[in-house]
Amino acid sequence: MKRILICIGIALLLLLLLAGGLWIFRNRILNCLAEKKISQIEQRYGLEVHYDDLRFEGTGCLFLNGLSVVPEERDTLLTLRSAMLNLGFWQLLKGNIEVMNVAMDGLTVDFVKENQKANYDFLFRGNLNGEEKMERPAEKVGYDRRVQTLFDGVFRLLPSEGRLTSLHIRERKDSDSVSLYVPEFCIENHQFRSQLTFVEEGHTQHWETEGEINAGERRVSVSIQASELIVPYIRRRLGAEVAFDRLCLSFTQQKGDGKIVLLGQTEVDGLKVFHRRLSPERINLDHGKLDFQLNVETHALELDSCSTVRFNDLQFHPYLRVEPPSHLVASIHKPLFPAEELFNSLPHGLFENLEGIRVEGELAYDFELDADLNCPDSLKFYSDLRPQHFRILGYGTTDLGKMSEEFEYTAYENEVPVRTFPVGLSWNHFLPLDSVPQLMRMAVLQSEDGGFFYHQGFLPDAIREAMVYDLKERRFARGGSTISMQLVKNVFLNRRKNIARKLEEALIVWLIEQNQLTSKERMFEVYLNIAEWGPGVYGLLEASEFYFGKRPSQLTLEECIYLASIIPKPKHYRSSFEANGRLKENQEGHFRLVARRMAAKGVISEAAAEGIDLSRVVLTGEAGKCFADSLSLSTLQPVP
Repeated sequence: MKRILICIGIALLLLLLLAGGLWIFRNRILNCLAEKKISQIEQRYGLEVHYDDLRFEGTGCLFLNGLSVVPEERDTLLTLRSAMLNLGFWQLLKGNIEVMNVAMDGLTVDFVKENQKANYDFLFRGNLNGEEKMERPAEKVGYDRRVQTLFDGVFRLLPSEGRLTSLHIRERKDSDSVSLYVPEFCIENHQFRSQLTFVEEGHTQHWETEGEINAGERRVSVSIQASELIVPYIRRRLGAEVAFDRLCLSFTQQKGDGKIVLLGQTEVDGLKVFHRRLSPERINLDHGKLDFQLNVETHALELDSCSTVRFNDLQFHPYLRVEPPSHLVASIHKPLFPAEELFNSLPHGLFENLEGIRVEGELAYDFELDADLNCPDSLKFYSDLRPQHFRILGYGTTDLGKMSEEFEYTAYENEVPVRTFPVGLSWNHFLPLDSVPQLMRMAVLQSEDGGFFYHQGFLPDAIREAMVYDLKERRFARGGSTISMQLVKNVFLNRRKNIARKLEEALIVWLIEQNQLTSKERMFEVYLNIAEWGPGVYGLLEASEFYFGKRPSQLTLEECIYLASIIPKPKHYRSSFEANGRLKENQEGHFRLVARRMAAKGVISEAAAEGIDLSRVVLTGEAGKCFADSLSLSTLQPVP
């Protein structure tokens, strides 16, 4: 027993001596470890890292003074006058870094890029010494574990107490620059408050920020406000402008059944967005709010349907599920609600023609999308806006019923007006619908929109097929437009070619069709009289004369189908012909398809459909002369 006690005593003495040695030589050990690590980093990334002083004071305070990081042959990336971090010496030895308190002064970070050389490009390249580590195949880590690891690290390093002074972050690319200056950032009992100053292209703005960082409760919140806060970088990088008066974000991390749950809220006031591809005007959203539950699973991210989106007077519950890399599921189901909530909430600048519109009644909306990029044909799409006792009390900036009467139409090329004419009997090239031969009417309908007189502006199957095609092509190649949609685009939105136009187009089509603001017959009549049929050629009467030197009543079956076939690309009619002036053989499939559809409708016989002959399409009008002139010019040989 005595020997055991003696051994225990010796062991304790050795431990005390070891601890004492570590304590006495802690700074020497710290500097040796730091210099070894710095040397590895310098060799790996081509950096010069220097510090004046690195030491522990007491049992847990780490002091660092005079730090600088300079990439080889580049501008200085980082400098730091002084920093004190309360880490805990013994915890640090165990590799468990947890920042309890921090005081930092004079941190400056400069991101500089000149002539394609940047002082931060080492972050995106491999080791300079050319050595490559042999790594085992990486185990695929689930999104829940990644998020958990991220939050564990962030909450460990974010202090509950601290003070940062004179923080500068600057970015300069050639002659463009932006800088952030924080005179003082204080954290006290998890709460923080600070002022930020941004300077970009000579414009200075001051932000007020406050919030909470609570590692114990796994909660973060931040609020930013200014008279009109303009988000930096966006204009220079994307040619856009995003501004707001106040932005708040807060969330709490919770653990669910086999997943991580983030419960939170984000809210924005006075949001203003501008980009010419979105809208020619600033888009203004007075107030927007999202109460969310984000579920992070092993192989998917999910916005729970208990989440609520509010913008202005409208609110709804979206559902979104993303299963990377290719599967997306989204849905919205909103039961009956007052219609004015939707129209009063439309962002200013996004729906120019509908601003000021007054409505009454109720609406219900359902939307479903299930898309897999790896299997486009399996796509599911459904969208339906249903009215109940809905009616328009007064138009806004635009008379949506103007097509019912004669009106002035302006054609545009690249958003520049090229021609204006009345759509009615006062125009000598106007063709009333009852003067359009049945062959021509049916050829256009079966080529462009066979269900025009039966649908209410939209063909869900056509939209779905267009989406499938676009997914396969990995670009926006097909739109699934109906005649109603093409008509609204030309009459109301011709000057605007942007993303917002598609949203406004859909809503105007729905309003015209649901409320029968213009009859189907009149809509089709307008369409045939304003459609572009070639360079500077508008309406069926001009098209018939331009291509065949005839009145529409004199057109043959093949000529009608030809005119209908070039509506999608009227300026490229020459590409349909061979050098000898005959239609290309690849046109035959479309001709026969349209002819069979016309036969199924009883407009022509099956024998006539089978007897379609492309050789009967001969450009005898002005188009033939233009085609011949261009052909002769292309075959002229240069004079020696």
